[in-house]
Amino acid sequence: MVAFAGWSLPVQYRDSHVDSHLHTRRHCSLFDVSHMLQTKIFGGDRVKLMESLVVGDIAELRPNQGTLSLFTNETGGILDDLIVTNTSEGYLYVVSNAGCWDKDLALMQEKLKEFQNRGSDVGLEVVDNALLALQGPTAAKVLQTGLSNDLKKLPFMTSAVMDVFGVSGCRVTRCGYTGEDGVEISVPAAKAVHLATALLENPEVKLAGLAARDSLRLEAGLCLYGNDIDEHTTPVEGSLGWTLGKRRRAAMDFPGARVIVPQLKGQVKRRRVGLTCEGAPVRAHCPILNTDGTVIGAVTSGCPSPSLKKNVAMGYVSSEYSRPGTQVLVEVRRKQQRAVVSKMPFVPTNYYILK
Repeated sequence: MVAFAGWSLPVQYRDSHVDSHLHTRRHCSLFDVSHMLQTKIFGGDRVKLMESLVVGDIAELRPNQGTLSLFTNETGGILDDLIVTNTSEGYLYVVSNAGCWDKDLALMQEKLKEFQNRGSDVGLEVVDNALLALQGPTAAKVLQTGLSNDLKKLPFMTSAVMDVFGVSGCRVTRCGYTGEDGVEISVPAAKAVHLATALLENPEVKLAGLAARDSLRLEAGLCLYGNDIDEHTTPVEGSLGWTLGKRRRAAMDFPGARVIVPQLKGQVKRRRVGLTCEGAPVRAHCPILNTDGTVIGAVTSGCPSPSLKKNVAMGYVSSEYSRPGTQVLVEVRRKQQRAVVSKMPFVPTNYYILK
């Protein structure tokens, strides 16, 4: 167990980190992610409020559709990454990172007061639910046995409120942070143990902790806030320009737009890239060098990939070295090792998309 953002969280359970990781890729695993901040934004001006804080086009979301978005500051830095869902129940459901709980809540509450002082119709409620993530290729099959709803009608980044193994009022969202098919289930806290126990009765399901979650998200090329993106990183530098809604780019009406939008059309000094590496495992803060030995960046995340049986990492390099296939060096314990700039994700994603 480790302390994280005021919570005590398991790094791993009985199985080793590698076994948990591979079980998730081949079967499915249950992650307790109840430490995440869940909020509801409601009222007639809820979309305007959220769009005053994030880069995404929230107004274009269909009922029960969600999107990954970013809180940004006026200098273009990323304050947090989050998922915003436009629910059919008349509110926005927002899930953001536990490590940014206080900062995110203060940001939303301050903007809420600003809107209310102008007479806008908005409100905010912190959702006191647990959050369980069931992730892996057999997750839908396992979950379907406890549902009356048909999961085949719930594609990636959509959600619905339903009964799950007899627990009413659960919001099931087809998403996760592993690159696999799966769901996140927002469940009343008093029923979380009941639901987790019901899921674990299926031999396909095993508990997994933070270590597997971290290596799975890295293989999927997904950022960890505070490591790979932060308030000194812009969405374009972080290779997250795709989160900027087309209408929002044109209107330039989100925090930091004057910095971020020109970067889409011009050059940035550095970019987040993937790396496949030889030698010893590469960790955060390892220098990245060109083949002449000049430092051109640094690693932000790295680990041995259980799926690929080789070392993978991501980090920032000067833009001229960001093309996939570029040969570079990484320095681990003062020794230089070969690495190659690689496309991400390292492992193909298996999100469920309606055909």
